[in-house]
Amino acid sequence: MRENLHRFFRAARGVGVHVSPAESIDAMRAVKQVGFSDRAILRDSLLLTLAKSQDEKLALGDCFDLFFSQPEPPQDQPEASSENASQDADPPPSSAAAAETGEGQPPQELGPLAQMLLSQDRNAIAAAIASASGAASLSDIRYSTQRGIFSSRILDAMGLQRLRDDLDQLTATNPALAERLRAALDALREAVRDTVSQGLALYAREEAENLRNEILRNAPLARIERRQVAEMRALIRQIARRLRERYSKPRKRQRRGHLDVRRTLRRNAAWGGVPFLTAWKRKHRDRPKIVALCDVSGSVAQVSDFFLLLIHSLHEVVDDVRSFAFSSHLIEVSEILKKNSPEEAMAEIMSKVGFGSSDYGSSLVDFEKEFMSTLTPQTTVIVLGDARSNNLDPRADILRRISERSKRLVWLNPEGRLAWGFGDSEMPRYATFCTVVRQCATAQQLERAVSDIVATYQ
Repeated sequence: MRENLHRFFRAARGVGVHVSPAESIDAMRAVKQVGFSDRAILRDSLLLTLAKSQDEKLALGDCFDLFFSQPEPPQDQPEASSENASQDADPPPSSAAAAETGEGQPPQELGPLAQMLLSQDRNAIAAAIASASGAASLSDIRYSTQRGIFSSRILDAMGLQRLRDDLDQLTATNPALAERLRAALDALREAVRDTVSQGLALYAREEAENLRNEILRNAPLARIERRQVAEMRALIRQIARRLRERYSKPRKRQRRGHLDVRRTLRRNAAWGGVPFLTAWKRKHRDRPKIVALCDVSGSVAQVSDFFLLLIHSLHEVVDDVRSFAFSSHLIEVSEILKKNSPEEAMAEIMSKVGFGSSDYGSSLVDFEKEFMSTLTPQTTVIVLGDARSNNLDPRADILRRISERSKRLVWLNPEGRLAWGFGDSEMPRYATFCTVVRQCATAQQLERAVSDIVATYQ
């Protein structure tokens, strides 16, 4: 059962439950105390030791129910038909002998699998399938196209080749028993297919999700289908969680710097150079300060949701973040993002300034009048937008003054570079005053850009 528990931990990780080595040890100790006889107690013990939230508890409960539900082979019942046939007429001697052999104990010269199938011991068959699944490494299944391969491996591990030889022998000597064994083999194949399907649902979920996420990460944000919006939002939340985990807690070594050998030796001269007191080289790092301006006009409305989700995560990673949203005019949305959930914040922001006709010039004028004083030489300004101003005055002079007052100016554009400068795009003019200009047409590009920005403050 230890191997079964290891496979269960692997399946739990596949459904999104983070199981650390320490937690798996605690779970195994708990299982050692409660045992396997009571399935309900076993389930509660694993949920208590492994699940850290309500969502994980629900996912782990479903995983437990699926993992410990073994498919049972259908039970063949040829005895009733044999009894009905015997009441109508007396069978010939050879048929009577065959029926007697089929209803009694299987012939001893048959292989273990043939005897198991003919005896119709459902528990033994289920145990044999489980053992063969472990021998065939069913937990390594990843794709639906591998169903046939693993089914063959399990049947071979159970002794299919010997069973075929037994069928050939019985076909010549006892056709009735051979037909009964052939029907039991068909039922066994069906049970093995169910077991492989169960393994696919348990162990391939993580691989399928990773593959789906990889496709989404490289899909253009502006062309995401309606049915994929929820999946993309979940992916953006994963990106935000990685940013929080990576940058919200700087490493201790990064905070204290590197060992200053000369100062350490001088400080410990009184003790013969034994380093009782250490000295460290500390690098001065500016306190992170970010100002984000997000275009939520109609031309980038579909992408704006994902931009706002990332900006929402910045408020959890960096202490000093001020966020603004604009279409034809600009408003500050910092408090909205801090006090509300991402979905509520996005709905409120879009209702106030979203889906309008973009006017970068007017929005930059609003920023200069009311918020220019927020910029310092330590501020990183991030502009997220397509730089399309509907042939209105782009006011690039204001962007130049913003660049001069800040540490750096980063522009993240969801459009492809080939579209910059065509039509009403003012990107080439704005790019002159930017420190960094990045194309962010996909979630992967957006994650890299935001990660590079936050990393400079670590």
